Amino acid sequence: MTANNHTLIGTAGGTFLSIVPNIQSEDIAKTVILATIGAVVSFTISLLLKNLNKKHKK
Repeated sequence: MTANNHTLIGTAGGTFLSIVPNIQSEDIAKTVILATIGAVVSFTISLLLKNLNKKHKK
């Protein structure tokens, strides 16, 4: 089991280190902006559905 863990960690680390040099600052900024928009939309929809559910139960 330990050998599989080391293999998994090594593979993940190698993948991460091979991706890092190819990431540009524009990509990071775009990702942060899109993640923020996604989180806000998700939170808003959750609140909307929660309120609709409360009204429906009454």
